[in-house]
Amino acid sequence: MDVLDHNRKAWNRQVEKGNPWTIPVDSDTIADARRGKWELYLTPTRPVPRAWLPSVQGLDVLCLASGGGQQGPVLAAAGARVTVLDNSPRQLERDREVAAREGLRLAAVEGDMANLAMFADGSFDRIVHPVSNVFAPDVRPVWREAYRVLRTGGVLIAAFDNPIVHMVDEEEWERSRSIVVKYALPYSDADTLSATEKKRFLEEGIPMEFGHTLEAQIGGQCEAGFVITGMYEDGDRPEDRRPLTGFSPAFIVTRGEKSDGIIRR
Repeated sequence: MDVLDHNRKAWNRQVEKGNPWTIPVDSDTIADARRGKWELYLTPTRPVPRAWLPSVQGLDVLCLASGGGQQGPVLAAAGARVTVLDNSPRQLERDREVAAREGLRLAAVEGDMANLAMFADGSFDRIVHPVSNVFAPDVRPVWREAYRVLRTGGVLIAAFDNPIVHMVDEEEWERSRSIVVKYALPYSDADTLSATEKKRFLEEGIPMEFGHTLEAQIGGQCEAGFVITGMYEDGDRPEDRRPLTGFSPAFIVTRGEKSDGIIRR
């Protein structure tokens, strides 16, 4: 299966289904951002600390694998020069819709988060990356490309799954509410699903996921050259709670800097 193509089509379908990450922000949110009262959500319930992004006025910001009409328009309204990159054309339509509705300027670019060849080295001051590398078979190229297109002193704010959520047998949870650890890490839908399950994913437009280890997520950023200067965790929305997320945070967010030797906090 061509995972990139499958997930492009699947996320187009997710727009039709009304996935929460495909619903654009409203006009009040944009008006607040224009007044400097804005919050950025890369995970479901906890915003990025404002100390991590005290101001984006005049900065070149890449919203990486971040379509859906949420992060990009907020940052554009806050004064950033925004580029949104996403694999799904329908997700990018959401950003264009908000930009047209609110009179915002942003660029919406279709592409693979692991291949940013359309951007020159040192193109951006900041990168924001919501929980989307769960749809990438290999996360290390994502970190390498992010490092390349950032300017020295630039910051990557990246959210990703706590890998433990991929270890549990979801079918057993749905059937009996029993937590059964079934899968080793790293996890891959492409390697684990049966032919019948893959057919269902194709027919129903379900994205294929990959559970990357913390070594790949955090260690991979360090290998690419980032200096990690911050971290926080977040949980599922109550209505989306999964087997282990009643016991442990579901998501991790890191702040990584392309350092010039000076650590900025």
